[in-house]
Order: sequence, then C-alpha cells, then structure tokens
Amino acid sequence: MGHEGNVIQELMADHREVEALFEQIGRQTADADARRALADQLTMELVRHSVAEEQHLYPAVRRYVDDGDDLADKELADHSEVERMLKELEDCQPADARFDLLITQLKSSVTAHVRDEEDRLFPLLAESCPAESLNELGDKVRAAKKTAPTRPHPAAPDTPPLNKLLAPGAGMVDRFRDMLTGRGRQG
Repeated sequence: MGHEGNVIQELMADHREVEALFEQIGRQTADADARRALADQLTMELVRHSVAEEQHLYPAVRRYVDDGDDLADKELADHSEVERMLKELEDCQPADARFDLLITQLKSSVTAHVRDEEDRLFPLLAESCPAESLNELGDKVRAAKKTAPTRPHPAAPDTPPLNKLLAPGAGMVDRFRDMLTGRGRQG
C-alpha cells in the first residue's frame, strides 16, 4: 500500500499493513521460522507507527481537538499496553503456547485501537485541523518512521520533547542490531 498524503491517510495505510500481517501470521501455522519473521515484522511496523503517532499525531490532537488531552492520553495508554505485549512477544518462541496467546491479545488490542482512531479520533482531527497542517503532519510522520526504533522500549518516554530527542538514537541502535541479526529481512 502506498504511503503518501495527509497524516490520516498515512496512518490508515499503516493500519491496513498491520492487519495484513496479522492475517499472514494466522495463516502461517507450521513454519516456526516464518512465524517468528512475521512477528518481528509486525513488531517493527507497530513500534515505528506508534513512535510516529506519539511524536506528531497526539500533539496535534491535543492542539486542535476539543478534549484532545483526554483522547491523546487514552491512545497513549493503548500504546503502552501494546508495547508491553510486544516486549513479551519478542522474548517468546513460536513453539511456546504463550506465542499464540500473545498474538491473539495483541490483535484484539490493536484492532480496538485502530477502530477507535479511525471511527473517532481521525474524524475529529480532520474536522478541526487545517488541511495544510494535516499534510505537513503526514510528511513528519513518514520522516519519523524512518528513524524510529524497531523494537519495543516500554520504559522510553512517549510524549514530547523527550520522545523526539531519544527515539532516533534508540532507532539507530535497533536498526544496527537488526542489520547484524538479519531481523526484518524478507525471505
């Protein structure tokens, strides 16, 4: 799926990619290595997406949307729950029964979060934020995902300014680790 357009279009493209990864994991039952690779790819996509939202989407929601602080805080709480599960999944092998349970829990949490963003948060932001700002946010989100971490860091700050300062460094370390281990390389 193409990545372009305003912040809402960009994040919805991410949502569809994550849904497709969950489907692929669900269809892949026999090959443990393939399941691990798909779970790693899912983790990478979710972490990059979350970091970009935390850096750019939620500050815009706080600025432009009525009761935006409450909405952003709820979404950040969702991210914390997902990141905790991703950290558990990172340390879990596909042969472990806990792996499938974590995938199921993760899919449920992510699906609810996506539904909330797409049905409630995005329409409110589209209504209250100038189109030019939405386009600029799309560019910022795309740029943030390029330097974002690829592994869960549950203890890392999730609000500006510290998240914007620390995430690129963690991302560089994560990408180096990924390069050394081959993590995230498609077959």
